[in-house]
Amino acid sequence: MNITSTQDTTRIDDVRIAAVRPLLTPALLQEWLPAQDAHLALVRESRAAVARVLAGQDDRLLVIVGPCSIHDHEQAMAYARLLKVQADALADDVLVVMRVYFEKPRTTVGWKGYINDPHLDGSFAINEGLEKARALLLDVVGLGLPVGTEFLDLLSPQFISDLVSWGAIGARTTESQSHRQLASGLSCPVGFKNGTDGSVKIAADAVMAAAAPHAFMGMTKMGQAAIFETRGNPDCHLILRGGKQPNYSAADVQAACDVLRGAGLREAVMVDVSHANSSKQHRKQIEVAQDVAVQVAGGDARIIGLMIESHLNEGRQDIVAGQALARGVSVTDACIGFEQTVPVLEALAAAVRTRRAAHRA
Repeated sequence: MNITSTQDTTRIDDVRIAAVRPLLTPALLQEWLPAQDAHLALVRESRAAVARVLAGQDDRLLVIVGPCSIHDHEQAMAYARLLKVQADALADDVLVVMRVYFEKPRTTVGWKGYINDPHLDGSFAINEGLEKARALLLDVVGLGLPVGTEFLDLLSPQFISDLVSWGAIGARTTESQSHRQLASGLSCPVGFKNGTDGSVKIAADAVMAAAAPHAFMGMTKMGQAAIFETRGNPDCHLILRGGKQPNYSAADVQAACDVLRGAGLREAVMVDVSHANSSKQHRKQIEVAQDVAVQVAGGDARIIGLMIESHLNEGRQDIVAGQALARGVSVTDACIGFEQTVPVLEALAAAVRTRRAAHRA
């Protein structure tokens, strides 16, 4: 006897969706893990401080430094405590923001970050990841250390952005209209990286777009779909991260500033000493930072900051099922160790003092 298929051949929607799971609301997570007055005060004050650096009203360097990605709460806090000591010691010359990245863009496939897969095992416990991410931000900010993160997913900011002092839009998403719209409504300053091919114009266009008002669809903190109308974000800037070749030299900075000036934007650039600028060789970050420090010491006030990938210990490691991870070593891009980071921060602070003295003279 022939058995005919009972498959619904008329179905055309969600045919490739394997499962749909409930997502907790941002409002509920913030009720579980609320920001206290001290947290909010630090975020508010540090955002204002970052904005002053971007505007040239504060001559310190803004340094975004920390692990390529977060994968362990305790190790992140161990790093934060060490960084807090340096941040306080160098506060007159360097405004330190800890890099706390929870989402990782992948070229093909791979671990997508602490929010997407907090157990590093493909279980995709996203609700738990959101909770863990917010808990970590509360702990880091509770130390008195401002945090910066990349905004990759368009919904996750509703869960954590109230605790973020500076945000980044990555090279792969700088050209995305959705991310430019998101940045236009974020309450913190935002840096746009140049394109993966090295295009600075893409990032300059993004800075202009994010400064303008937009209307777009999104999710409220109560989990309701809504239309958001933004006022525009005036505190956005360019990040040089290299492309087909590095772009951190004095000539590269000049070329980038020419593009910004041509677009009617303030000539202010941050240099990411990692990624293509270090040719993905983590120790070369030290060399790149030294080059940038020389430019700063030479009086270039258009360089307003740097990004550094740094962890407790240098290098990187793969996530292997059933195999314990080495403590304090990145599971994504390779980082310099904290002992290597301290002299870099000190050299940048010294460069600021030299630039300041020359300006006063």
